Amino acid sequence: MKKFSAKKAFLALMLIAALIIPQTACGSNGENNNRGIGKTGFYLDTVCSVTVYGMEDPDGSLAAMSDDDFELHVLQLITDAFLLCSDYEQHLSKTIETSHISRINAAGGKPVEVSDEAVEIIEKGLYYGQLSGGAFDITIGKATDLWDFHDNLETGHEGGQIPSQEALDEAVSHVDYKNVKVDGNSVKLTDPETEINLGGIAKGYIADKVASYLERRGVTSGVVDLGGNIVVIGAKSRSHICGNGTDPEETTPFNIGITDPTSGTGNLLGLLPCSDKTVVTSGTYERYFEVDGVKYHHILDPETGYPVETDVLSVTIISDRGNSADCDGLSTTCLALGMEKGLELVRGLDGFEAIFVDVDGNVEMTSTETGFLLNK
Repeated sequence: MKKFSAKKAFLALMLIAALIIPQTACGSNGENNNRGIGKTGFYLDTVCSVTVYGMEDPDGSLAAMSDDDFELHVLQLITDAFLLCSDYEQHLSKTIETSHISRINAAGGKPVEVSDEAVEIIEKGLYYGQLSGGAFDITIGKATDLWDFHDNLETGHEGGQIPSQEALDEAVSHVDYKNVKVDGNSVKLTDPETEINLGGIAKGYIADKVASYLERRGVTSGVVDLGGNIVVIGAKSRSHICGNGTDPEETTPFNIGITDPTSGTGNLLGLLPCSDKTVVTSGTYERYFEVDGVKYHHILDPETGYPVETDVLSVTIISDRGNSADCDGLSTTCLALGMEKGLELVRGLDGFEAIFVDVDGNVEMTSTETGFLLNK
């Protein structure tokens, strides 16, 4: 049995994060030194990073700071953004007993009053359940519980075991997004054994919230990356203090790297120039383990409970900033649907583009409007 190491996965994600977010901003004096101010942490069960390249300074207080004080100011702002990630995790994670999701799952079918944010993301998940014909289903929770795609670095436990057929059959008998009923801020499960898991959409939702928070705090140029759920704020600024950050003479698009899922080493498939965009990638290569030469990845088929059979290795969805939750749901949906149906779905939606990589390494895009620069 060959298993995928969580420690190796963490290191790989760290490398990928470094490649995805080009450190190409400027110092507060306006001289190009190719550095943003950023931090990386582990939240939402993944590697997260926030990098700030430019901030507005309406009263001149930032310009009056020393470089060291300005950096501390930005780092504190990023710390606050990470605290926001942690706060959302406390409300939306199914593994935290006090979260809204856990309370719904444990209520035995009784209605539970939850926050506006919880209702918003649950309804978004239900929308993609309907749009995908059930290929995306936020009630996959019980089936997900049976699989273990994580190594526990603290206990030394190695993840990776195939559930029994009996256990999977029982779990999928309770998987149906139509079992979730929302009435105002009240949510209930018509099947008490159904279990909500927002893992396929939550990171995108939270990335939107973090980006909005940073913008309210004055960030005009920056990148939020929550485990491959990327939100680009503005364009790449030539100066940390850059007014409103919209002067075309002072900004250039960010180049977001898309990982080649066939490389096995985090090599880039190509670059995506973008400003004020969100970019989300889902892939079967991200979390998996092998047993007797067979790979078992973490994206499950709601009908069988097994990893979904698909001809796609990765799907990247691109849209305007503020749509990261939609991109998150769409990327998982399209991966489950496969190349042909996934391309058809995205092409039928306004405001979204997609990049597909199939199992043979072939690349298909919904249109040339993506601007994607493929490495040759």
